[in-house]
Amino acid sequence: MSSDEAYSAFLDQANQDTGAGDASTQSSHTQLKAADTEIPAVLQGIDQTYTSEADEPFEPVSLKWTGRSMPSENDFAGLIGHKAEVSTLSTRDFDPKWEYKEVMEAVEKAGDGKVRIFRVEMGSTRVWYYVVGWEKEAGKVVGVRAQAVES
Repeated sequence: MSSDEAYSAFLDQANQDTGAGDASTQSSHTQLKAADTEIPAVLQGIDQTYTSEADEPFEPVSLKWTGRSMPSENDFAGLIGHKAEVSTLSTRDFDPKWEYKEVMEAVEKAGDGKVRIFRVEMGSTRVWYYVVGWEKEAGKVVGVRAQAVES
């Protein structure tokens, strides 16, 4: 009986949450800003995931932007609080099979009708894709983002 209790105690200790995994997961997820203004309703109902090795859901994005046009790659990096490489992709490169038609249409409706895709590198295998448009009258960049694992 005592060996069962000892084994149970061992399992309890082994399964305790040390918090070590949370720090790295949380920091890569919360480092980048996603919203500092009201999110358009058309973006709140998107229930789709970006297909990669992680299959992460798209999340709404709404960021205050006072520029005269859509931000450049460098401006966008500053807007989301990122210090590493940010690049842009064409819609064809981002979605060659047109799997994300609903996502693209929602972003077009939320913004000025044009979509821009930013690829934000978070390390050797993790990236964030921001699919955004510009809502000029409200002075904000709106859209969605999804994290991907690419190895």
